[in-house]
Amino acid sequence: MTSLLIVLAAAGGYLFGSIPFGLVLTRMAGLGDIRAIGSGNIGATNVLRTGRKDLAALTLILDAGKAGIAAAVLGYFLGTTAGLVAGGFAFAGHCFPVWLGFKGGKGVATFVGTMLAVFWPVGLTVIATWLIMAAIFRISSLAALAAALVAPFAAYAWGRPDVAIMAAVLTVLIYWLHRANIQRLLKGEEPRIGGKKDTAGTGTSADSEDPDTPAT
Repeated sequence: MTSLLIVLAAAGGYLFGSIPFGLVLTRMAGLGDIRAIGSGNIGATNVLRTGRKDLAALTLILDAGKAGIAAAVLGYFLGTTAGLVAGGFAFAGHCFPVWLGFKGGKGVATFVGTMLAVFWPVGLTVIATWLIMAAIFRISSLAALAAALVAPFAAYAWGRPDVAIMAAVLTVLIYWLHRANIQRLLKGEEPRIGGKKDTAGTGTSADSEDPDTPAT
């Protein structure tokens, strides 16, 4: 695979991934700037704080879908490596969109979409892990962190070291983006799913449960 194709895959993935669907949908619905409420995040969890479950669900699907489509389409036309590069850069585009001053989401939904596209068994493992952890501990961020951590090991176990390497890199980024959540988890201060949140945009609790996936 030539360097030019890698660059094209990276650029295409980043641009597609940087589309801020949460921001676009809430503005189209007349709800204003999603960054001005709750945690200020553009992901599905913060969209849910507007009270519009339909928009939150659509944001989740689109955030996962944009990475999945980028990885699948570019992988199909340019090869497996291009698909991995496109998926990885779609994740980067979502988390660090140039249009929003490089302040985007925390990447969990986009991570899931990427994993489903590049190697669906790992994607399903990530989803299953999130659901199990969320059901047991009722802490969305903890479920997201556990699900991300499982991905590279699952990919390696299935004989896909290339996917494992990409998943490991993205997992490190997810943990870095969730560093505030990790601090609260260590202190026992992370709110549980369904717990009372501060939606005024000034409290700390609104930011505590925002792994970019809805708390369901």
